[in-house]
Amino acid sequence: MATVILLIILGIIIATVVYVIIIYNGLINLKHNIDQTWSNIDVLLKQRYDELPKLVSVCEGYMKHEQAVLENVTKARAQLDNASSGGEVLDANNAISQALRSLFAVVENYPDLKADKAFRQLQSRVSQLEDQIADRREMYNASVNLFNIRIEQFPDLFVANMMKLSPRQLWQIEPGHREDVSIRFSHL
Repeated sequence: MATVILLIILGIIIATVVYVIIIYNGLINLKHNIDQTWSNIDVLLKQRYDELPKLVSVCEGYMKHEQAVLENVTKARAQLDNASSGGEVLDANNAISQALRSLFAVVENYPDLKADKAFRQLQSRVSQLEDQIADRREMYNASVNLFNIRIEQFPDLFVANMMKLSPRQLWQIEPGHREDVSIRFSHL
């Protein structure tokens, strides 16, 4: 009888250890998945970062009196250079996205620029990168959300606390980007 009780206790201990290992491995997998999705975003952000000087250079000749728009793109790029934390990187990339939206809106006033082959190629490339970045941001937020849920759920929260895991920050846009865009048509 004592042997049966001992085997049951041993079975419970082994099952508990195996369960904790499964939870631990799942949390590690999620943690690394977040890092991977962030790195995938970084690759695209680097490509966009490298394309911006070319885009600004092509635009400069056409848009001499729209200097502020070009300066905003350059400033946003410099902000990214100086970003050190994850939050600063998020803010800098949001600033770049906003500056690019402004740039592409101003370009509408320059038919010669819109017709320029180099500009069209660069605009297309940057637009493609923006779309890919948006897709990767969704993947990143999905990974972060799943991770944050798991570390707060019972019984995973016990293992997460032992691992000293804390919630990750979702990629968010600036509040001003949620506002409606004012569109005006000029009289012909």
